[in-house]
Amino acid sequence: MSSQAVATETPQLVQIIGGQAVPAASGEVFETTDPHDGSVIATVPRGGPEDARRAIAAARRAFDEGPWPRMTPLERKQLLYALADLLEEHADELAMLETRDTGRPIATTSTLDAARSALNLRFFADYAAASGSDAFPSASHLSYVNYPPAGVVVAISPWNLPLMLSTWKVAPALAFGNTVVLKPAEQTPLTVTRLGELALEAGLPDGVLNVVHGFGPGEVGEALTTDPRIDRITFTGASATGKAIMASAAGHLVPVSFELGGRSANIVFGDADLDIAVAGAIKAIFSNNGELCLAGSRLLVQRGILDEFTDRFVDQARAMRVGDPKLASTDVGPLVEQEHLDKVLDYIELGRTEGATVLSGGQRLTGDLATGFYLEPTIMTGLTNAARSVREEIFGPVQMILPFDTEQQALAIANDSDYGLAGMLWTRDLDRVHQMARYWRGGTIWVNCFFERDLRLPFGGVGSSGIGREGGQYSREFFTEPQAVTIRHHHRL
Repeated sequence: MSSQAVATETPQLVQIIGGQAVPAASGEVFETTDPHDGSVIATVPRGGPEDARRAIAAARRAFDEGPWPRMTPLERKQLLYALADLLEEHADELAMLETRDTGRPIATTSTLDAARSALNLRFFADYAAASGSDAFPSASHLSYVNYPPAGVVVAISPWNLPLMLSTWKVAPALAFGNTVVLKPAEQTPLTVTRLGELALEAGLPDGVLNVVHGFGPGEVGEALTTDPRIDRITFTGASATGKAIMASAAGHLVPVSFELGGRSANIVFGDADLDIAVAGAIKAIFSNNGELCLAGSRLLVQRGILDEFTDRFVDQARAMRVGDPKLASTDVGPLVEQEHLDKVLDYIELGRTEGATVLSGGQRLTGDLATGFYLEPTIMTGLTNAARSVREEIFGPVQMILPFDTEQQALAIANDSDYGLAGMLWTRDLDRVHQMARYWRGGTIWVNCFFERDLRLPFGGVGSSGIGREGGQYSREFFTEPQAVTIRHHHRL
C-alpha cells in the first residue's frame, strides 16, 4: 500500500496514544479495503518511528507513574469487565467491521468475535484476581513468590482474527498490571481501533492501552520492537516475521512469546465415526476462509477408508456457499487481499506442477465475485509429504489429502514438518490417542474435535510455529517477573 490523498467522506481512523485519539505524526495515511470488492473502507494513520516512540513513552509513564500497576487485581478486574461489557454491547458493529475488513463470514464474526473477546478479558481478569502464590517455610526462613507485572508490553496481532487475537494478548497483559502498545496488522485495523476507543470509554487510565497503526520493516513495527524501553513482545503472525522480531528483541534481551505459522496434520483412522470426522475435517481447513494457523491442512486418511472419506469430503466442500461475507448464508468469504490470493493460487499451481490432482476447486471465482479475492475451496491429492506444496504453509482454503497405513507411518508424517502448532486425530481407540499424543510434535492436539479451547491450557507451538506458551498460568509467567522473597526469622520460643 502507498500513502495517498483520499476523499473527505472516507472514514478516517485514529491512533490511541496516551488516552488521546491522534493521527500519525507524519500526517500520512493508507487505505484499508473490503476484500469482497476492493472498495475503500477507511483511511488509516500510517504510523512511523515517532508514533512508536510516543506510544511507548505513554505506556512507560502509565506504568512507572500511573495507578494501573498499583491497583489491586480486583480493581483492574472491574475495569476489564467494563470493557468486556462494551464489546458485547457493540457486538453487531464489531462483527460487521471485522467482516468488511477481513472477508470473514458474518455468520462467524457475529457469534464469535465479541463474545470470545469478552471472554478473554473476563477470564484473565478473574485469573489474575484469583491467583495465589507459593510459600516455602523452613525452621529459620520463610520464602515466597511475588508476581509483579513485567512493564511495557508490545503486542502485534495478525490480520486473520484481529479482534479476538488482540484481546488474547491484551487481556492477560493488562490483568497482571502491565501497560500495552498494540499494533494490529496493517490489512485489518478497524476492530482494533474500536477496542482502543472502547477501553477509554470503559475507564482504563490514559496510556494503559495504546493503539498504533502502520507497517513493519523500517516503520512503526520495527521501531516498537527495537525500543529499549519495552519489557515484553507478544506476536502472532508469519514465521519469517517472528524471526525478524526475535532478532530485534535480542538486542535488549526482551522476552518474546510468538505464535507463528502451521502446517498441521489432521489424521483420520479407519475406526473413526465418519460423519463426525468428515464434518470436523471440513471445519478444520475451510473455517475462516482457510486463513487459520491452526488449520488441519495436511489431511492424512487411512488407506482402507480413503475413497469413501474423500468422496464425502469433496461433496461437503462443494456444497459450501462461497460469496459475500456480509450475507448470513455465506460459508466461505474472500481472502484478505490480492497479494495473499496470488500467493495461494501460486501454491495451487505449484502443486499441479509437482503432480497433484485437483479434485475440487483450484480457481479464482469469476462472474459476480470477480472483483473480490475469492477462491473456491480446493482439494488436492496425489502428492507425498516431501512436496513443497504439502510442506509449506499456504494459509488458504486448500486441502492436501495424503494416505497412510499404520499409526507409526501417520505419526512420522505428522512430525515430518518444520511446524508444530496443532494436530487433529479422529479415532475411537483411546490407547491410540494417548500413545500418539505423547509422541506428536505439536502444541495442541484435538481428538474427535477441532478449535475447542480451555483458556487455562498452554497455547503455542514448536519449531517454526513459535516460541513460548500463553494461557492461564503460562500467561502469568510471561507477563510478570516472578520474584523470590526470603525472610530470615529468629527463634524466640
